[in-house]
Amino acid sequence: MAGSVASEDQKFCLKEVLDTFKLCLSENKEVYLEHYVSGWRGLIKFLNSLGSVFGFISKDAVNKIQILVNYMNGENRSQYVTFQLMVKYELENELVDLTKRGSHPESGCRTLLRLHRALRWLELFLERLRTSNEDGKTSVMCAEAYNESLSQHHPWVVRKAAGMAFCMLPGRLAFFEVMNVGQPEQVVAMLGEALPLISEVYQITEELYAKHNLLDLP
Repeated sequence: MAGSVASEDQKFCLKEVLDTFKLCLSENKEVYLEHYVSGWRGLIKFLNSLGSVFGFISKDAVNKIQILVNYMNGENRSQYVTFQLMVKYELENELVDLTKRGSHPESGCRTLLRLHRALRWLELFLERLRTSNEDGKTSVMCAEAYNESLSQHHPWVVRKAAGMAFCMLPGRLAFFEVMNVGQPEQVVAMLGEALPLISEVYQITEELYAKHNLLDLP
């Protein structure tokens, strides 16, 4: 019984991710860290439901989420409610390694940046899935999304391994099935609702980091 409960708990549901990202933004467009982390937990379930292909990304995302959760539950938790508060607090208190790795290798700003980059890859990939034909090659879609986003931040060895992993991806319908929404047209419709929300969170984060020159943290 416990095993079945655990497997249900690990089951990906696109609607849950959609609902979580709906909660991410405050009225004045600040991003809530708690809901962002919850959204990422859902996306990790999506990656893991496809087997070990995305393991190199999902494992790193799990580690990054735990770092952020530790900050959210720590003694300075009030400074880690939104992205905007966190960036202001860490910069004002010199808690970010701005030019080279130093005494703050796991700052909230650096940790979030890694998730932010991976979110862009997922957004681009899911958008390609949404707009693709039935016979569209998921390996090509995933590789194109990766090359437009994450690849520029990865060393050659990781890029090579990623390219090989993408070749093992299942077909488009298999991706739609693990989203647990229904028929393909229902998946496409829900992706059409979810992706603009994910994109808005991404753009607000991008602008925040660009404003403070944080997009290239070591």
